[in-house]
Amino acid sequence: MNRRQFLANTLAAAAAPSLLAQTPPRWGGPVLDIHLHLRQNPDSDFDHIEGCGVTKAVLLTPAQSVAQAKAAIDKYPGRFLFFTSVNVAQPDAIASLRKAVEAGSKGFGELKTADMAVDGPEMRRVYELAADVQVPVLIHFQDYASQPGGSDVFNTGISRLPAVLKAHPKTTFIGHANSFWANISADVPPVSYPSGRVKPGGLTDRMLADYANLYGDLSANSGRNALGRDPEFAAEFLKRHQNKLMLGSDCPCLDGHGAGQVSKEPWINGKCVAQETLTALKKLANPEVFRKITWDNGVKLLKISA
Repeated sequence: MNRRQFLANTLAAAAAPSLLAQTPPRWGGPVLDIHLHLRQNPDSDFDHIEGCGVTKAVLLTPAQSVAQAKAAIDKYPGRFLFFTSVNVAQPDAIASLRKAVEAGSKGFGELKTADMAVDGPEMRRVYELAADVQVPVLIHFQDYASQPGGSDVFNTGISRLPAVLKAHPKTTFIGHANSFWANISADVPPVSYPSGRVKPGGLTDRMLADYANLYGDLSANSGRNALGRDPEFAAEFLKRHQNKLMLGSDCPCLDGHGAGQVSKEPWINGKCVAQETLTALKKLANPEVFRKITWDNGVKLLKISA
């Protein structure tokens, strides 16, 4: 290799990182996933966001696994941050959440304690702490069991959520899961994933309009179903609440392409929830609204340096 060839190769190698940084993202811009559960192997979470084209993700982390989340953040700089979850019925729940914030947690969640009422004393303690330390609370609302005859209900009483939002104006709430998204319609059958056209005037639609401290997490099959059941309504819903909605995946697939995703719902079986939701948002929202939901709103709410 002569000197000229050596210099050319050296310059090309030096330029490669900046050229890669200029490569257009798959979704036309950066994407924040606000709902990705911490996995046993931090490489698995990285494989997921790489596979589905997500720029940065919030790892929903049990309080006892904060060190594991921080290890993933250190291993993949700029790609992860974390929220913290606890069993709110435990006597040390508040102390554990406060300690997690001191360790760098950006929020509480996903809060999903069985047989807990949304306005019960255990949850109200969390709301008060969240206001005090100025982090949001991401809540799984599920009034009906996921299977007939089942007993898996969490943060029940979503019809009483307006009173909670009013009583805790300094707390930022992020709604998620079956009951939250079923209530975009005024008709709410007792099933996990309602189908058919949406009847205007749903509780969730009204709460997002009426309460500045409520946001929506479009993750999981429930969020994807809410977008898909009535596309005409969904397009207007996204436009109406473009400053209050955020992309989440809550996806269990292994690679960001659907591997290992097994569901009795044919519209999501074998598919990545993140990719399916992003694809739906691309079809339903204009570029400005898409950008807000997939990046701007979450970055602003979580005070992320972008």
